[in-house]
Amino acid sequence: MFSKKQDPFAVKLSEIAGHLKTTSQFFVDFKINGIADVKEFAHKVKDFETAGDDLMHQLIIDLNNAFITPIDREDLLALANALDDVLDGFEECSAIFEIYNIIQADEHMIKFVDEINIAVSELATSMDLLVARKLQPMREHVIKIKEQETICDNLRRKSIKALFATETDPIKIIQYKEIYESLESIADYCQDAANVIETIIMKNA
Repeated sequence: MFSKKQDPFAVKLSEIAGHLKTTSQFFVDFKINGIADVKEFAHKVKDFETAGDDLMHQLIIDLNNAFITPIDREDLLALANALDDVLDGFEECSAIFEIYNIIQADEHMIKFVDEINIAVSELATSMDLLVARKLQPMREHVIKIKEQETICDNLRRKSIKALFATETDPIKIIQYKEIYESLESIADYCQDAANVIETIIMKNA
């Protein structure tokens, strides 16, 4: 299973998850009040995504150079890819904001981001536990991530229903619906990562 020495790959996964948490918190904290804000928002998230790609690239290099890994190489790569998908999801969503010049997030978008941020925080905590070789305690965080995905799925349905009930501008309906679906996909990516974590727990606990 694990030696007493820290698994360098778990450490790198924790770094990726920590970077993801920073990106998610930026989504929560940044306030859009005009076109200039939208551009700044999208560009900063793109910078986060680029930095995440660099972390991912280094992990892949290290995996390729490693003779033996404490956790199956395929599982480590699958988890890294899953975390990277979450980060890509944030970047794709911010790009939609910029493309459509959405200068103010509505209550549904704000709620989405708050719920996603909880899931991302759970992912980061899980990776810290992986570094500490505490696999069993990771299970409760996996469960929480999946609960957050269910919340976001229900929120997507609720927000789209409200959109069609209250909005008369067909262009705005298309734009907002796409943003809701983009946000929900981030929660889906979080759940995908949770599923990989669950596999790692089962194989190594």
